Amino acid sequence: MKSKTTAYLLWFFLGFLSAHRFYLGKFGSGILYLLTLQLGGVGWLIDLFLLGGMVEQYNTSKELKTIRKATSEVIKKQ
Repeated sequence: MKSKTTAYLLWFFLGFLSAHRFYLGKFGSGILYLLTLQLGGVGWLIDLFLLGGMVEQYNTSKELKTIRKATSEVIKKQ
């Protein structure tokens, strides 16, 4: 589980390096933002509003993977 607090701190202090995107596993967009300097700073500002949803999406994805894995192991045992 990733923390919204950590994500926002990374965004605020290291957002120009796309640290918050790398933290959430968004390596492609992180590299793109890094190479374009956050699209002139606009990307950094947009991420202020998107970041909470990005953290929730990451956490939901990890939870679903865990559930799928546990379910498949139970089915295999039967």
